[in-house]
Amino acid sequence: MEKDTVSLADAKEHGLTEQEFEQIQSILGRVPNSTELGIFSAMWSEHCSYKNSILQLKTLPTKSDKLLAEAGEENAGAMDIGDGLAVVFKIESHNHPTAVEPYQGAATGVGGIMRDIFTMGARPITSLNSLRFGDPKEARNKYLLSRAVKGIGDYGNSLGIAVGGGELFVHPTFNKNPLVNAMTVGIAKHKEMASASTKGKVGNKVYIVGTTTGRDGIHGASFASKDLSKESEEKRSAVQVGDPFMEKLLMEASLEAIQKQVLVGIQDMGAAGISCATSEMSARGKTGMDVDLDLVPLRESGMNAYEIMLSESQERMLVIPELGKEKELVAIFEKWGLHSKEIGTVTGDGILRIRKDGKLKAEIPAESLVLGGGAPRYVRETKRPAYLDTAKEFGLNSIKDLEHKDLSKVLVQFLSSPNVCSRRPIYEQYDTEVGLVKVVPPGQDGGLVRIPGTKKGIAVSTDCNSRYTYLDPYHGAAFAVCEAARNVVATGAEPYGVTNNLNFGNPYIPENYYVFTECVKGLGDACRSLGLPITGGNVSFYNESPEGPVYPTPTIGMVGVIADVQNALSTFPKDLSNKLELLLVGKFSPQLSASEYLSQFHGLDQGSIPTCDLETEKKVMQSILSANAKGLLRSAKDLSLGGLLIALSKIVIGGQLKAEVDLQALTETNKRLDTLLFGETGASFLVSTAKENLQEVKSIFSAEGLDVVSLGSLSQGDGLALQVLGQSFHWRLRELIDSFESGLKPYF
Repeated sequence: MEKDTVSLADAKEHGLTEQEFEQIQSILGRVPNSTELGIFSAMWSEHCSYKNSILQLKTLPTKSDKLLAEAGEENAGAMDIGDGLAVVFKIESHNHPTAVEPYQGAATGVGGIMRDIFTMGARPITSLNSLRFGDPKEARNKYLLSRAVKGIGDYGNSLGIAVGGGELFVHPTFNKNPLVNAMTVGIAKHKEMASASTKGKVGNKVYIVGTTTGRDGIHGASFASKDLSKESEEKRSAVQVGDPFMEKLLMEASLEAIQKQVLVGIQDMGAAGISCATSEMSARGKTGMDVDLDLVPLRESGMNAYEIMLSESQERMLVIPELGKEKELVAIFEKWGLHSKEIGTVTGDGILRIRKDGKLKAEIPAESLVLGGGAPRYVRETKRPAYLDTAKEFGLNSIKDLEHKDLSKVLVQFLSSPNVCSRRPIYEQYDTEVGLVKVVPPGQDGGLVRIPGTKKGIAVSTDCNSRYTYLDPYHGAAFAVCEAARNVVATGAEPYGVTNNLNFGNPYIPENYYVFTECVKGLGDACRSLGLPITGGNVSFYNESPEGPVYPTPTIGMVGVIADVQNALSTFPKDLSNKLELLLVGKFSPQLSASEYLSQFHGLDQGSIPTCDLETEKKVMQSILSANAKGLLRSAKDLSLGGLLIALSKIVIGGQLKAEVDLQALTETNKRLDTLLFGETGASFLVSTAKENLQEVKSIFSAEGLDVVSLGSLSQGDGLALQVLGQSFHWRLRELIDSFESGLKPYF
């Protein structure tokens, strides 16, 4: 029920503090009514205001001469890629909704990130999903994972956007709180890019376009700004319901209106719905708005101003047409079968006025509601978690080394484990062929898609080892940046820009906030070292249940650019008419601590993570790109989770070829079999080259002070032949494939 005035108890029920309630009264010069309180509670929620993270985020590197839109300026980041084209990209979370209703939660996450891209005037060409779930052997986790993947597939496939890559990490820490981070990449022409602003056009009309407004998703923003509990798990009304076919129409109509230069500005109605779109567009344009909610097309009867303003019904936009082009706007949206209704006017006084039933329901300075404006900004207390010291107390001698007689079965078992095995049961539910953009498909280190009508390609990757960031927040976050960059480089593309999704626990707990700040520092330092701007992203706090917070997961979404997709690399050589030389390049320094092997076979998440040497990482990646630019490389695969033998196996499986490998040269510095084969490292790649190019390739890496070790050869044939520490092993191709492909099959 709407109230003319509200109390502190009402404010607290809406997730606001006493101090924030007093601040609202100071801004308004009076006690707010219930509609105004609802608007403030949504816009000042963590999800919309970033109030506990914005001051940390401002320390990140956001400058580049290639930027066309800086972090926070628009709905997504945009970078110049030459020839009058821009790459537009962003990643966002839909964690809480997925935990409550996995199909719609994950599906509407895809829909929301798509709208952020096409409201910029960019046509989405590829998408990715970074997923974290508990062990799918447990029924609840299996349900959440399988339904989330189906939601992602159904929504994205209906839109006709190809999936270019992604990742899945399985761990008990995500039993209660799965993480679903959705990323989309689009391409726009510079001259056809749009803005999420009124651009100061006082007197222009305000239109709502797309579908109707209902009660679904009310309090979605505030729901995503609280810990999950038994009570929150029942709040399915806070989860939006998506319609991908309506979104397809909305995308085409929006892009047509932008390309025909009918619009001044356009803003997606995501979190906080009309409240967010009206206030953010007004604040960016330094204007106000006068909006009449009686003009908003509704799908449910009896909705009051509070409900209409906070509804998060999907597939809606707020648009400001050019003065005199209103009829043209309406005609475009009517052609696509969509609503296009005038609901208000841009005003010059900076005030957001909301009317209904002939009465003024809200009167708020727009600037006071938004990120960077009047919304509160905090730095919370930090305390170094005690576990960071005890978790590093790991003695390698306490673990018995792998015996030679067990290696054959251990590799087969490891290949079927959830964090190593094939993701085919997931990505085959997604359309990877639509648009004919695929160059390097999902399932390899990074994905690569061609830009239609050009030779150029965009490489994509999402990465984060949540175990690393749990054990060492600063270096773990830096390592995530490097791994994402290595995966882009493994396609032959140059890393270009970063978007991030920072997934953490309750920021009011000092230990959680310490981990968050350390990850932000590591992320920033790594991006500065690699010369990569952060173009935007998302912070998702409160990923916490009564069992505690999830492992900290600062997911890195990265894009890269390759001038000609004909020069693309893949994990394995595409043509093996002749035997190729197999080389290990970089700084191979494997360690068993913090590894997937240690977790899978010994049940331990302990020890120091691999060294993250930013300067060496940069040299290795530059050398890969230099060698590929000269046409010297036939394939490239970085070493990461699972270590050397897993990487070798994936090359053999992916290329269905034979690898003959002798590791004798590595055994002088690596005496333990488990560390050598399954220990993890940074700054290392396996590359292949023709024999006549061998010396030139070696010279490129040696010139940078990097190691180059000949390991053997790749050829047509069957399986993996390995010599190590005086023993010989052989795995047939079919044995490796069957194990690798079996891991996730029971869950889909």
